[in-house]
Amino acid sequence: MTAIYIRIHDEIKHQIETGVFEVGQRLPSERVMAEQFGVSRMTLRQAVTSLVEEGILTRYVGSGTFVASDRVREKMRGTTSFTEIIQNLGKTPSSKVLSYQKTKANEVECDKLQLKKGAQIIRMERIRYADELPICYEVASIPYRLIEDFAKNDIANHFYDTLANAGKKIGRSEQIISAKIVNKEIANFLSIKQSSAILALTQISYFANSDETPFEYVLSQYVGERFEFYLER
Repeated sequence: MTAIYIRIHDEIKHQIETGVFEVGQRLPSERVMAEQFGVSRMTLRQAVTSLVEEGILTRYVGSGTFVASDRVREKMRGTTSFTEIIQNLGKTPSSKVLSYQKTKANEVECDKLQLKKGAQIIRMERIRYADELPICYEVASIPYRLIEDFAKNDIANHFYDTLANAGKKIGRSEQIISAKIVNKEIANFLSIKQSSAILALTQISYFANSDETPFEYVLSQYVGERFEFYLER
């Protein structure tokens, strides 16, 4: 006689294959699904765990269990906002601002943004999401003089659109990607295990003007299993 958890495993897999649960969709909670199948949560967990081990489902600490989906993919060509990338993939982008402060640029920020010592910047720390799933942690540094007339929400949630609406044309960007191990704090932000591999991206973005003025310096850490970059020549 087939074990109960295997029958549940097969039923959930069938529901995924027939579109009841779509790629990237979050499954109901263990309690709800256990009630639906009329089994204990332990039995339900066995079935779900076996599907996770097979790569059919993906479990994220603090976020839930999802039907395994393709990674978000960014084409490494030109300068594109995270919001635009996610929307082009049919997903819903969102952000959580962890900190937003006006401060003096440090030595590295002055160098990258071509600022004089003591220049003011807005330094913004936030988590970026696709369909409520955390994709990356980033720290963005922006010259204050470029955005002093804009509201915090315009910068934190609609930065590139805000620049475009102000007549600023966005040009090229310089990007450096490397692999690293995430620390405990960032792992908690991204709902991944400590010491997981991530993709670290350093990016400087420029306006498309005669001087190619840098307007943004960003340090991002992307969850490797949820995001990938590819080159197009």
